[in-house]
Amino acid sequence: MLDRPEMMEAFAGQLRRALTDYADHVARIRRDAEAMWQANPPEGYGSFEAWWRHRWVASPFGEIQDLLEKAATLTFRLEARYRRGRHEIPATRQAAKQAKQAPALPGGAGTDAAGRPAPPRQPSQAPPLNGGDFLGLIRGERSA
Repeated sequence: MLDRPEMMEAFAGQLRRALTDYADHVARIRRDAEAMWQANPPEGYGSFEAWWRHRWVASPFGEIQDLLEKAATLTFRLEARYRRGRHEIPATRQAAKQAKQAPALPGGAGTDAAGRPAPPRQPSQAPPLNGGDFLGLIRGERSA
């Protein structure tokens, strides 16, 4: 399913947007909870107990927000590793392999009219379907 670079790019982009939306949602909840807590401290709590309970409630929101933001930034690494590992490195290896075989075939199939080795063929980059949405690309691939 993720064999083409545009599929992986759409998947990583959609995942990044979803994680960013979740992080923003948690940040809003955290901001509102902290403001509400500071404006309306519970009755009967001492200042230390109020601070302690607030810390135990608000700290997980901060940690969740940080983890979601870190996950969103890791999608860039995911996309880059996939592109390098599945497309760039194999293309470089194939070009090196063809360069080694080119002298063994003088004037043959791997050379152009001047006797130079022909450049390696690049995989075709099809434009993203349906605006680059990952699920749209999958649907288009299955219906084709």
